[in-house]
Amino acid sequence: MKDTHTQSTKAIKYSLIAAFGGFVFGLDAANISGALRYVSSQFELTSLQTGNVVGCAIVGVIIALFFTGTLCQKFGRKKVLVGIALTYSLSTVISAFAVSYPMLVVGRFIGGVAFASITVSAMYIGEIAPANKRGKFVSVNQLLITLGSLFAFIVNYFFVKYMGSIEWLNEVNIWRYMLGFEIVPNIIWFSLLLTIPESPRWLMSKKRDEEARTVFKGMGINNDDTELVLNDIKATIQEDSKNSALEQLRVLFSKPMRFVVLLAVCYAVVQGATGMNAVLFYAPTVFEQIGMSVENSFLQTIVLGAVSVLFTLVAIFFVEKLGRRTLTITGLLLIAVAHMSIWYGFENATYSLNSEAISKVADQKVDITKLHVFENKIYSTDVALKADLATIYSKKELPVVTGAIINASINISPAYVLFGLFAFLAAFNMSIGPIMWVIFSEIFSSRVRSVALPFAALVQSISSWSIQQFFPWQLENMGAANTFLYYGGVAIVGCIVMAFILPETKGKSIEAIERDLVPGLNK
Repeated sequence: MKDTHTQSTKAIKYSLIAAFGGFVFGLDAANISGALRYVSSQFELTSLQTGNVVGCAIVGVIIALFFTGTLCQKFGRKKVLVGIALTYSLSTVISAFAVSYPMLVVGRFIGGVAFASITVSAMYIGEIAPANKRGKFVSVNQLLITLGSLFAFIVNYFFVKYMGSIEWLNEVNIWRYMLGFEIVPNIIWFSLLLTIPESPRWLMSKKRDEEARTVFKGMGINNDDTELVLNDIKATIQEDSKNSALEQLRVLFSKPMRFVVLLAVCYAVVQGATGMNAVLFYAPTVFEQIGMSVENSFLQTIVLGAVSVLFTLVAIFFVEKLGRRTLTITGLLLIAVAHMSIWYGFENATYSLNSEAISKVADQKVDITKLHVFENKIYSTDVALKADLATIYSKKELPVVTGAIINASINISPAYVLFGLFAFLAAFNMSIGPIMWVIFSEIFSSRVRSVALPFAALVQSISSWSIQQFFPWQLENMGAANTFLYYGGVAIVGCIVMAFILPETKGKSIEAIERDLVPGLNK
C-alpha cells in the first residue's frame, strides 16, 4: 500500500512539473493579447502585420510538429522539455527587447516552436503516470493552459491599471513588461524540469534497462512490480518497432482508415475555426469593440480567464459521465448560439461622433483636433468609422486612439455581446477544446498513433493559424458583427457534421473502437 502511495505521489509530482509547460504556453498565448495595441502603435503596424505578430507563433508550432517526435526519440523526453523551456526564455528575451517589427516576429516565432511543450508534456505524462490515472493526468495540461492564460490576464490588467501611477511604466514600454515578465515562470519551469527523471519507456527503447529500473525504484515501486512493468514495456517496444513511421503513414491513409481520418480532420478544423484564438489572443481588442475603456477591457479578460478555468474543470469531471459525443454536439450548439448573440449585439450598434462623444474622447487624453472634421456624423458599422479614422490618424496613433473613440461614440446593448463571449468561452472549454484530444487519443490505435496525432495537430494548428492571422483584417474589413457571424456559421456546420459522423467512444476500449470504426483493417 505504501509503495502504491509513493508511486502515485511521485507520478503526480513529475506529471505536474511536465504539465507546467501548459501553464507557460497559456501565459505566452495570452500575454500577446494585452501587448498588441501598444506593439501596433510602437511599430505602426497594418492589420495584417498585427495578425503576423500573433499568427507567426502558430507557424512555429506547425514547423515544430515535423521534428519534435524525432528529437524526443533521439534525445529523450526530459532533455527536449528542458530545451523547450530554454527556447521559451529565448523567445521572451527577444520579444521583450525587440527594436523592430521583424525582430518581434522572430521572437514570437521562436516562442511558437516552443509551443511543442504541449505535445511533449503529454507524451512524458503518458509514459510516467499509472495507467489507471493517465487520462486525468493528461487532462491537467488543458487546465494549466487556462490557468496560465488567467495569470497573464491578471498581470496585464495591473500593468494597465497602474501605468499612470508608476514612473517607469508608460504606453511606450508597457508591452515590453507584459511580454518580459514571462521569464520568471520560464526559469521556474526550467529549474523544476532538472529534478524529474527521464521517461523509463524511452530509456528502455535505448536499451538502458538499468536506468529505467532505477527510475521505477525511485518512484517507490517494489522489485517484483518493477520487473513486471519492465517486461510489459519491453513487449510493447518490440511490438511498436514492427511499425515504422512510413508503415504507419501507409496504414493511416489506407482505404479502411478514411473515415477515421475524415473524422479527425473535421473535428480539428471545426475546433480551430470557431474563433477561440480570436478571443484568446485579441481579448482586450474584442472588449474595446463594445465601448469599454482600456482598463475595463483588461479587467474583463480576467473574467474570461476564470470562466475558461471553471469550464475546463467541468469537462474533466463530466467527460466520462456525459460522453464525448454529447459534450461535443451540445458545446457546438451553444457556441453557435453564443456567436449569434455577439453578432446581434454588434449588428444593431451605431456610432455617433457628436460633441458629447468628442468631449469624452478628449477626457481620455486623445488628440481630438483631427476628429472635428467628422463631428455629428453617425455610422451604422464599425468598419465605416474605422475607415474614416484611418484617414486622419497615423498608423502609430490609430491603435491607441481607436478604442477611446469607439468607447465614446458607440450606442450598443452590450449584454448581448458579453453574454455571447462568456457563453462561448464556457462552451468551448467544456467541450471541443479539451475533448478533441480525448477523441484523437481514442480513435487512433497504437499502430498509427505516433504519426496520426501529429497529423491531426497539424490540421488543427493550420485552422487556428487562419483565425489568428486574419482576425485583425476581418475586424477592419468585415466588421465585428460579420466576423462573429462567420464563426457562428462554422459552429452550426460543425454541429451538423458531428451529429452525423461522431460516434460515442465513452467506456469503450481502444480495440473495440477500432473494430467499430475500421472493421476492414487487417489485424
